[in-house]
Amino acid sequence: MRLVNIGFGNAVNADKIVAVVSPEAAPVKRIVQTAKDSGSAIDATCGRKTRSVIICDSGHVVLCALQPETLADKTAE
Repeated sequence: MRLVNIGFGNAVNADKIVAVVSPEAAPVKRIVQTAKDSGSAIDATCGRKTRSVIICDSGHVVLCALQPETLADKTAE
């Protein structure tokens, strides 16, 4: 198991990440809202603006304050 630092002392299992996307697109906004309604959204922004959304294979959606490019670089290591 390899953990990826997503900021503010939070980490996600790199093996479980399906996608890292920008939260600006309408389909992603719907995914986030559905996850919030069902209780499978995890807000790891610590009060900051959501700059990326991590979609996991378990169906969980993690909101992150780091840019998607930054997270992609961290997962590629």
